[in-house]
Amino acid sequence: MPATMTALFGGTGPDWEAREIPVPRPGPGQVLVRARAVAVNNADPVMLAAADPTAGGTGREYRAGYECAGEVAAVGDGVRSVAVGARVMGTSPASFAQYVVADHRHVLPVPDELGYEEACALPTGLLTEHGALMAGGYEPGQAVLITAATSGIGLIGVQIARALGAGRIVATTRNAAKAPLLGRAGADTVVVTPEQDLTRAVLDATGGQGADVVLDHVGGRTFAACLPATRVDGAVVNIGRLDTASSTIDLDALSYRHLRVRGVSFGFTRPAELGAVIAAAGEQLLPAVADGRIRPLVDSTYSFATAAEAGQRLRSHRPHGKIILTVP
Repeated sequence: MPATMTALFGGTGPDWEAREIPVPRPGPGQVLVRARAVAVNNADPVMLAAADPTAGGTGREYRAGYECAGEVAAVGDGVRSVAVGARVMGTSPASFAQYVVADHRHVLPVPDELGYEEACALPTGLLTEHGALMAGGYEPGQAVLITAATSGIGLIGVQIARALGAGRIVATTRNAAKAPLLGRAGADTVVVTPEQDLTRAVLDATGGQGADVVLDHVGGRTFAACLPATRVDGAVVNIGRLDTASSTIDLDALSYRHLRVRGVSFGFTRPAELGAVIAAAGEQLLPAVADGRIRPLVDSTYSFATAAEAGQRLRSHRPHGKIILTVP
């Protein structure tokens, strides 16, 4: 194992900066992954902008990234669940590096049928969408509504709902040209929100009853519109705030329909809880990953050397799917 490695840092400008730093060692309960590919997430441009000193940011330097795939290079004391040499995909802070330290509970095996560039784009989507469905009390046969379903994790959510036997999947998009993509992913009904009333369209698609479980990635007015689009005794789970974190809701829609509203954020502050969510997702979903029913949509692939171009692509708001960085 080399003494140093390349890692990408934010906080020095509008783009990531490559540096040579010492290779870390795994501590108790941790694994060291030799990353082969890493995926960019929605949080990455937010952190870049917040830390960019040239644009009024904090200038606080940090090692970037959250998601990677590669081989286990070393294991810490007490790790029995994964062996050196195993192909894994996982989530961990500071993942934009040649070697990544991760909690052993936060990695999953990579099926033989999957390459690293696709594998690295899956962990966040699998754990977030599956965890949100479970938080909503999802059961096979139920109707599921997924907002912003053409986002990177939204598309995975549609595929997960289909793989888990949803009775009907309603998916939203702001772009009518993306409707066929959602159909191929498994959506039964696509709602183009600039052209259709979300609540009415969902009720029409579900025989006037509404969705049993809603996965909302948008917030704002969309979150409010989801409440009357949810079946009596149903659940609305907010995952993201792609629009805004503020929402004005109709409390009658909430109360008279006896709805359950949940918010989820599967961060790293509760490692045991996150490990349980990842384990449940892996147990139920890895067979569907292996046979191709669940696949990430990859927009484009860059290298560490062209990471600045990846950042520019990200800020263009044009990506359709995940942006991947291959690791040297």
